[in-house]
Amino acid sequence: MSTASRTNLDRFHGCLLGGAVGDALGAPVEFMSRLEIVDRFGVRGITRYVHAYGGLGTITDDTQMTLFTAEGLLQGWLEGCRDGSTCLVEATRRAYLRWLLTQEGDDEAIKAACAPGATDGGWLLQHRELHSRRGPGATCLAALRETRDTGAPVVNDRKGCGGVMRVAPAGLFFWRPEQAISFRPAFELGAELAGITHGHPTGQLSAGALAVLVLALVDGASLDQALAIAKGLLEQYPGHEETLQAMQHAETLAGCHIARGQALATLGKGWVAEEALAIAIYSALSARAFEDGIVLAVNHDGDSDSTGAIAGHLLGALHGVDAIPAEWLEPLELREVITGMADELHSYWQKVRVAV
Repeated sequence: MSTASRTNLDRFHGCLLGGAVGDALGAPVEFMSRLEIVDRFGVRGITRYVHAYGGLGTITDDTQMTLFTAEGLLQGWLEGCRDGSTCLVEATRRAYLRWLLTQEGDDEAIKAACAPGATDGGWLLQHRELHSRRGPGATCLAALRETRDTGAPVVNDRKGCGGVMRVAPAGLFFWRPEQAISFRPAFELGAELAGITHGHPTGQLSAGALAVLVLALVDGASLDQALAIAKGLLEQYPGHEETLQAMQHAETLAGCHIARGQALATLGKGWVAEEALAIAIYSALSARAFEDGIVLAVNHDGDSDSTGAIAGHLLGALHGVDAIPAEWLEPLELREVITGMADELHSYWQKVRVAV
């Protein structure tokens, strides 16, 4: 493998592992205020894993759904979905329904999906660690139950961060070595994947923007360059104003001499898509290193695991896996599965069949 390819694979690993690390670090403080975090962990806030969901370095629904996004896209490719996004979205919707099985505890359905000869069982259902509820979002659960029962597109006006936090694989999916990158397909796929559960344009367009940011970063762009590409595409879609304003606000604050905690507070709490994306962008732009950016992204009032995950996707794609502290990587739950999924996304298009 060439040095260039090796570096790019490191960015794929960094993206997915970085997202999981940010998710795991933020999980114990997701529902705490900044003051409560500081009171418990000290002036810097939480900087190391503490017990959550029965262990250290445990992931939440954010990383679970990110993995199922990757699996859906890979399975879609295997099924021949190589042109357009409709088939890829449907394959990923089915992957999300498998994630729903892990949350609903339907053992008979899970056994049937995993049975020999099952055509849509996927790979991830075989990992028992994923069969655990880790704070799944109410909108994702409700929307998937509805689509499971009716097969119809979701109809709601939700723009929670549950759509954007899971779509980094949509950016990785469109990278190819030594080829000109087309960013629009990544944007549209990210938006459509979020639209499986979230009906509001902001919830979808924020996801499209993240997919483009990830694709640009793993291709070697700087964060400023990636933001320019993402904003240029975003402006072409109706209903883009909330997302664009949030991204621009994050950039402006990152260029100001303002206390970082104060800046984060002005960006919101991250429960909705554009706020989560903006907090992650600000944290990545302000970061002195990967660790600094993730610590910043999780220590605020709000959805700390989701903002940590999105910031981890960006910083990992930008700096590569070697930038992630070993003390965060080594105990990370499902680290080998996440790494394997990054490997497959990096090279799936070269293979006839995929096995994770």
